[in-house]
Amino acid sequence: EKIAQDLADSVVLGCGQFCTNPGLILGIKSAEFSQLINNLTNIMGAKPAQTMLNAGTLKSYTAGLEHLTEHQGIKHLAGQTQQGNQAQPQLFKADVELLLAGDQLLQEEIFGPTTVVIEVEDKAQLIQALQSMNGQLTATLIADEADLTEFADVVPVLEEKAGRLLINGYPTGVEVCDAMVHGGPYPATSDARGTSVGTLAIDRYLRPVCYQNYPQSLLPEALKDSNPLQILRLVNGEMTKEAI
Repeated sequence: EKIAQDLADSVVLGCGQFCTNPGLILGIKSAEFSQLINNLTNIMGAKPAQTMLNAGTLKSYTAGLEHLTEHQGIKHLAGQTQQGNQAQPQLFKADVELLLAGDQLLQEEIFGPTTVVIEVEDKAQLIQALQSMNGQLTATLIADEADLTEFADVVPVLEEKAGRLLINGYPTGVEVCDAMVHGGPYPATSDARGTSVGTLAIDRYLRPVCYQNYPQSLLPEALKDSNPLQILRLVNGEMTKEAI
């Protein structure tokens, strides 16, 4: 029940307007996963409506819900009818065959407090389903030690699909730190080599320039032989602060 509560809280945080909002939940068919779905259904159904950033965002959210509701392979599990000036949290369940077939609706983000659960038959189908997905910002495993051992071969698939991998946590909290990667394979980001959060984000505004046979007077301070900035530099394959 705690997993369902924490997951629901993550889905509706900030009215679901975090780009790391958990939009797709995959689990292996079992009594435990069925119980999780039941708990999540009850919790999401009790979540209150929230105000979105603007009317345009709410309009897009409403349109996304309509597409999910009208799809024959997707079932509505919880949530009040979407109306008025606030976004109603929603929970849907989709047939795994839709994901395996590359159904475009499951590849698109519903920006708001909504998520979709998908039940798979076994580990083999889980891996197949993950391989059917486009690039993602994050991928989370909720697992114990035994699960992590049994499902270790899922990790390489996630590495190919997402820029940030979590275990027993929720992706809506994005810390600004050296290690953070807020990006992922296309279409999560247009350039998977970068991040928009963390110190590596500066790389998005840089490009390399090589100076050959330039006099010291025309070189940037960081490249002068005397190293006036006293920065750590790579010189002839070694990191050093020494002058050349």
